[in-house]
Amino acid sequence: MWRTAVSVRFDLRGSALRAACVLAGGALVLTACTSNSESNAPDVAKVDVAKVDSIAAKVPADIKSSGKLVVGVNVPYQPNEYKDPSSGKIVGFDVDLMDAVGKVLGLGTDYKEADFEKIIPSIEAGTFNLGMSSFTDNKEREATADFVDYFSAGSQWAQQKGKSIDPNNACGKRVAVQRTTVQDTDEIPAKSKACVAAGKPEIQKVAYDEQSAAATALVQGQVDAMSADSPVTAYAIKQASDKIESAGPIFDSAPYGWPVKKSSPLSPVLQEAVQYLMDNGQYRKIAENWGVQEGAITKSVINGATS
Repeated sequence: MWRTAVSVRFDLRGSALRAACVLAGGALVLTACTSNSESNAPDVAKVDVAKVDSIAAKVPADIKSSGKLVVGVNVPYQPNEYKDPSSGKIVGFDVDLMDAVGKVLGLGTDYKEADFEKIIPSIEAGTFNLGMSSFTDNKEREATADFVDYFSAGSQWAQQKGKSIDPNNACGKRVAVQRTTVQDTDEIPAKSKACVAAGKPEIQKVAYDEQSAAATALVQGQVDAMSADSPVTAYAIKQASDKIESAGPIFDSAPYGWPVKKSSPLSPVLQEAVQYLMDNGQYRKIAENWGVQEGAITKSVINGATS
């Protein structure tokens, strides 16, 4: 996910306003609401990952002795990371991939929930070894943390079924976003400014703390459109395909990366582990399990941002 100022550009997500929805047992239960949880998580046993001694030998000593990667995560952000209501465990594409990386390194994975904006400061403080919450790697963030890139995502809009919303000409429309995402801090403000400069009404940005609330607002017709990361929009549409659909193509693609403390020896180890999974096809299988293979990449790099 993405943001603007250095103090804010750490994420693409948050926590949320659940307007007309009722939270019960970790899942939103009103029919018209988009749930924060899913019970039909893919079976991770389908991807059998084994330790690779040559890579595991490079794990920093302190992490190796702990036997685990401590990972800061913010949920929900379907399908990348969210809680399964039946088990209460954090699941998702990001989770399955990080678990696989941990197995390559001979390590367990210990997911610690945190506010999105607190994850990178906690990495800097040594509380977490890394972050895993659909962070978009960009030059501004790279000044604060190193990023191990593992996926490519862009922004994509959704609209109510049968409606016609042009993301490049949405002046006067109400558009839902998740607070502190790049869509909130960069995309919609820039497009709204262009509307005003052209003598048209501004875009009415409606920001929510959780992505699920933004999707719910669109499903219920409280907004005209929603803008989010492409895999998130695709998942929201899958969950409510009878009510919402895509509005325009994916744009402004950029890499997702795992933030790691600047110059940490952990970064190249993570990069080598995920590259191993890419090369042997297991990474692709994990992506296909979650239906996000469109954003799968074939080469992991450290700090691969272009802007």
